[in-house]
Amino acid sequence: MLLIIMIYCIVSELNSYDGSSPRITLLRPFVYFGQTYNYIYVNQNGHLTFNAAWNSYTPQRFPMHGPRDFIAPFWTDLDNRGNGHVYYNQYTTGSVLQQATQDINTHFPGLNFNANWVFVATWYEVAYYPNSGTRTTVQAVLISGGQYTFVLMNYGIIASTTRTVQAGYDTINSTHHYTIPGSFSSTATGPNSNFRLGSNVNVPGRWAFRTDHGSRGCTFNGKFRYKGYRLLLSASCNITAVPLSEVYLYQS
Repeated sequence: MLLIIMIYCIVSELNSYDGSSPRITLLRPFVYFGQTYNYIYVNQNGHLTFNAAWNSYTPQRFPMHGPRDFIAPFWTDLDNRGNGHVYYNQYTTGSVLQQATQDINTHFPGLNFNANWVFVATWYEVAYYPNSGTRTTVQAVLISGGQYTFVLMNYGIIASTTRTVQAGYDTINSTHHYTIPGSFSSTATGPNSNFRLGSNVNVPGRWAFRTDHGSRGCTFNGKFRYKGYRLLLSASCNITAVPLSEVYLYQS
């Protein structure tokens, strides 16, 4: 049975075709793979940027080796002129921080994490272009506290489409990047969407990443490897990865 993920609270709204929010001043700095940002933009076509708004509606495969840091829970051509809304808000107190603290400590045990800031962007029941009437809900949640930052991507109902979709994140020159399995494939959308049915934290419909210096896993042979695997020779998984049960452990 599919687990139901609590969608984080949402307030401010963006309604414009191929548009973006105004520059949003963050109430706390957000560290994204070593780069500290004080501003963010919520872009209508399913992505977030930091240095400038970006209206791109044609997804590209990661890694892009491009000039921008980029968070893309659902990069495709969206159109909310007929139905759907894009919401965003940030929090420094209250129940949203409590929920974020609980979620991060569940997904990343051992950090003793306490959230002090959360930013939420939600594409709620948005349609695909052109004004298709379909309804898709996805969400990006940025969380920080102390030395740690994280991004959660939550997926609700994903309407079917023949359009390509890229989901994941990328960085300047692609020094860090991750593609959620199913991107640029028929399993990106519809009732069998891997975004909604899959997970890297054992919660279907949720994908969680540590972003202050790197996530706790990577893709190897098309599968996400994290807890329970050792990467040999290359932290980027370019060489090999084997289960811990197959790794010889020296006697302590």
